[in-house]
Order: sequence, then C-alpha cells, then structure tokens
Amino acid sequence: MDSDIPHRKRALRAELRERRQNLTSVERDTATAGLTENLQSLAIDLSARSISCYLSSLTEPSTRPFVNWAEADGIRVLFPVSREDGLLDWTVGEDNGETEGLAGVPEAAGTLLGPIAINDVDLIIVPAAAVDSTGMRMGWGRGYYDKTLGSMDKCPPVYAVVFDNEFVDEVPREVHDQPVNGLVTPTRIISFQND
Repeated sequence: MDSDIPHRKRALRAELRERRQNLTSVERDTATAGLTENLQSLAIDLSARSISCYLSSLTEPSTRPFVNWAEADGIRVLFPVSREDGLLDWTVGEDNGETEGLAGVPEAAGTLLGPIAINDVDLIIVPAAAVDSTGMRMGWGRGYYDKTLGSMDKCPPVYAVVFDNEFVDEVPREVHDQPVNGLVTPTRIISFQND
C-alpha cells in the first residue's frame, strides 16, 4: 500500500495543477485580493517583523501584493533560493530582480545568506499543492520545504498558501512530509493544533 502513495500524490498534483491552470483572470484577481488581506492579517496578528515568503508563479495563489505590502511596512522578507543539494538558501532580494530557480519557479535575486538564515524569521509562508484537515501539507514533489522545515531546531509558525478547494480531507502522506501550523486561502485563515 505504501508504494501506492507516490502514485496517488502524482495523480492529485496533476489534478490540482490543471485546476489552477483553468482559473479565469477574474477568479485569480478575487483570490489574490482575499489572500493578500488574509496574509496581512496573519502577519499583524503574529507581530511578525521578519518573514520568509516565496515569489508565486503565474498559476499559484499570488503572494506578490502581500510581499510588496510587507516590505513597504518595514517587515524583513527572506525569499527562498533552491540549491543543488535539495536545501533552500535565502536572500532579501535586494537586487529587485528575479531569476528562474532550479525547479523552474521564480526566485528573488540578491546576496545569498545561507540555509540557516531562515532560523531568524517570525513566520514562514510556504507554497503547497494541498493541505489536509490535520495540517499535513503536500508540496509539488521536490522536497525543498520538507527538508528545510525538518532540519530546523526551533521552527516559527509555518503557514501554507492554497486556493480554497485545495484544503482537503486528506493528502497522501510519506514519512518525510512535514505538517504546517496553518493555512491561508483567499477566504480564510485556519490554524492547526499539531505537536
């Protein structure tokens, strides 16, 4: 049965990817507005002065207006940069440019601060394909965030960003998968009680 989990994950990711690609521009704009408002509320509620957040790709829920707000509000934002060894490096993106990362996703350009820079943030915002009702996150299969979160001694709150229909009853789970403390969608913020 365990050997079936990677296949179930691939099938679910393909379905979610197709759903995201089929969203209309109006649905996307509405989702972005709600998501931005909810991410702002979360950052304010947690009194976050330093966060990590990824640059969303075209089909992901857009984190960009939130990042712009955070930077304008004086919140230090660390952006993930993928590495060959499967870990994430971090930058504050002071070059204001973007490059394409190893996984083909947008990444901020700037001085690399090293993998442990993440230890100093108050809030971690991560991408996800889906999150289930127990707080288990299913990513896109490259394991960057699972490795990063699994290696942290003391982890600040971690919230995954998904569209509303990507909060599901259950996601296929493997040993290395890391849960999140909560999720943010365009219509709600949900916190989980995980150990």
